[in-house]
Amino acid sequence: MAKLHFYFSAMNAGKSSNLLQSSFNYQERGMETLLYLPECAVGDAPMIASRIGLQADALAISTTTNLFETTVHEQEHRFSRLGCLLIDEAQFLTEKQVKQLCRITDELNLPVLAYGIRTDFQGEPFEGSQFLLSWADHLIELKTICFCGKKATMNLRINESGQAVRSGDQVLIGKNDHYIALCRKHFFSTDRLPESVFLGIKKKGVCEAT
Repeated sequence: MAKLHFYFSAMNAGKSSNLLQSSFNYQERGMETLLYLPECAVGDAPMIASRIGLQADALAISTTTNLFETTVHEQEHRFSRLGCLLIDEAQFLTEKQVKQLCRITDELNLPVLAYGIRTDFQGEPFEGSQFLLSWADHLIELKTICFCGKKATMNLRINESGQAVRSGDQVLIGKNDHYIALCRKHFFSTDRLPESVFLGIKKKGVCEAT
């Protein structure tokens, strides 16, 4: 029986790399994969790209896209050997779309691998993640660490000076370099990143001025 899997983590834990590796594994065995990416995370092109250079084309979806009907259409017209459905940035899905993923798994017998973060930069849950955590058959945490060495579970937004940003739009398109993964303690207590941490981020080209 196919199952719905939700891979979750803080930012920059390798979710996209894991997704692309999973897609490659299916393709290596002669099966096709259908990749979805929410429009609000598309940027310049509907492509899933990892920080280590892997990338693959994806089908951009809006909050009104019916994933069940779209998958049926794609299966009938493009993917006769569809073996798996993969969704990046799944936190941006709606409750209805998560239900549609459940239908895809249960009625079409297609495995679904959804990847996303649980909470936004204010610590509030994303709609898609909330219902994936509730309804997925399997929950898999991909781990990364805070600058203190503890497991990072939260996503702090920072400005070009390394100061914490606590208000603003929930989504910043193409601004992943303005976030850092932290443990819960430092997420709530950090107003500005320690100088050594911020300098290390800047050295890697992260958090450039907007």
